[in-house]
This record gives sequence, structure tokens and C-alpha cells, in this order.
Amino acid sequence: MYKGLSMILYIGNKLSKHGNTPTSVETLGKKLNEFILTVTVSDRRNKILRLFDMTSAVFRYRHKVRLILIDTYSTSNFYYAVICAWLARRLGIPYIPILRGGNLPQRLRENPRLCQSLFAQAAVNVAPSGYLYEVFKDAGFDVQLIPNFLDITQYPCKARRNVRPRLLYVRALGRIYNPAMAIEVLYRLSRRYDDAQLCMVGPDRDGIRDELRSLSRRLGVADRVQFKGKLEKKEWHTLSQAYDIFINTTDIDNTPVSLIEAMALGLPVVTTDVGGIPYLVEDGIDALTVSPRNVEAMSKKITDLIENPQLCRRIAENARKKAESFDWRGSIKKRWIDLLGKESKYV
Repeated sequence: MYKGLSMILYIGNKLSKHGNTPTSVETLGKKLNEFILTVTVSDRRNKILRLFDMTSAVFRYRHKVRLILIDTYSTSNFYYAVICAWLARRLGIPYIPILRGGNLPQRLRENPRLCQSLFAQAAVNVAPSGYLYEVFKDAGFDVQLIPNFLDITQYPCKARRNVRPRLLYVRALGRIYNPAMAIEVLYRLSRRYDDAQLCMVGPDRDGIRDELRSLSRRLGVADRVQFKGKLEKKEWHTLSQAYDIFINTTDIDNTPVSLIEAMALGLPVVTTDVGGIPYLVEDGIDALTVSPRNVEAMSKKITDLIENPQLCRRIAENARKKAESFDWRGSIKKRWIDLLGKESKYV
């Protein structure tokens, strides 16, 4: 199947060794190695050095790889993809952008020329969410849908019988994820429930942990909030057993893996309905959704779960079934094999 396609280069942000949450280039890269040799870059912390490392890898492997995968985000990291794709075109190497950025639709509007050169000249674009698949398809780009994945065997599902306002947040402390909303939700719940608490797991990406601590003190809930920092998957999976409800407060999103993981672990999810999330979950079926920055609505949805055990149980059971559809050993692996096996398209 892979005659001539002996190696691929996968470009993305490999920053877990610096305290960041592992990204797709690290997780998906390992899985692709099951059936094709995959070289991944870059783990440089400094952005300039990272860009240099990425472009150097494109040039260094130009005679060895037949295809380049490029994780494509919507913030400043968007320009990594633009530059690496430009170099790949100059060297005659086909490339596939993997659409990671939840705000890429805004990029299409604000940077049409750059987006046209990046996405229109790609061998194909891969969308991990139905949301970006529809956006890019409507914009006229060649795009395929291959969802994010997990290994379902690594996610023990706990049935929660007596749900309390024990909230778990697992996301980087970044402004686009609006972690302050989680603390504001906790404050509202604490006025009704004496046992309300919040655990926040994730690296301090934007240096705002002190701001969040200050907010929790002003609202009088500092003793109810724990900041755990970055944890390995197994660590936060174990930690999740002590919590009952997973909250996702983000303002911009695509298809968050942490949300899928929470569903796999049996945690009922309350999330904002931004970006690709409505393509991932259905309100009232396998999650509860609210509009962004609507603290009152999220607090009420959490209360609904606490006061209605049948609703909570149904949401959690449906969520686990949904999470099982993202298992790597099912259709996800096959989709990647099928895509990378179509060598003739990339030559």
C-alpha cells in the first residue's frame, strides 16, 4: 500500500516536556508510527527557534519524505503552517494541513490570500471536527473529516450515583478558554451548596494563575478552588474519580480532546456551545450546553444535573457511548491509513 511513501514529516508544537499539555503532533504522531515511519518536530520552546527547527526539518528531510502533515492553528502559530507550507511547495513536497484552530474561520475572513495559498494548494485538508469540515467545504477547499481519537481502554467509566457540585476543569489556563468563568460559576453555586468545589487542571499558558487566585479571593471561594497545574493523563483520570461534573468554559474551540476524555470517564459535561462543540455534543442528549460567558446559564445547568439524577445518568451514559466512537482502533485509524495510502494523489 505504501510503495514509495516510506516516511512522513509531522510538524506541530511538541511542548509537553516544557510543562504544556501534549498536543496532537505528540499523540497522533505516535499512532501513525504504527503503520508508517513518522518524524515529528518541534520541541523548541522559543517561538523563533521552533520555526527555524520546523523549516530546517522540511529542508533536511526533503529527499526522504513524500508528505508533510502540518498542525494548523488560528493564533500566532498559524504562521508556522504558512511558512512551512510555502517551503514545502518550493521543494515540491505535498503537504496536508490538519485544522486544529477553533478560530480558523476568522482567519479565512481576515487573511484570504494567505489562506488561499495554504489551503488551496494542499494535497488535502484534514478537519478533526464537523464544524471546520463544513466551513472549509463551504469555502471551496478540498477537505476530509478525520476526528480526534482516544484509546477507550484507558478510560475507566465511573457511574456517579450521588452527583454534587464537585467541578473539574481540564484545560490550559489560557484567556481563550476563559477559566475565570469556572470560578464565577463556582461562586454562584457556593451560594446554594455548601459543598461546592472546583479543581482546575492545566498549565498556566498565559501567566494568569495569579489573576485567577485573586478573583477567587475577591469572590470568597479561594478555599474551594484547587490549582493542580499540568498533570499527566493517568494522573488527572485518577483525580477525576473525586469529581462529579466536567465544565468547559471556552470562548473559542474546535473539538477539545479533554471534553471527549471526560465523556469517556463517565463525567457529565456542561460546556459552552462555541466553534465545533455543537458538532461534537447535543444539548440535553450527551451534554448540556450554554452560550459563551453565560455564567448564570452554566450554573443553572449544573444545578439541573444535581437536582435531576435521571437526567444526569442519561447524559453520562450517552456521553460514554459517544466517546467510544472516537476509539483509535475503530474507524479513526482506518481513515488515516486510507488517506496516507492514497500515494498517487501526493506524487
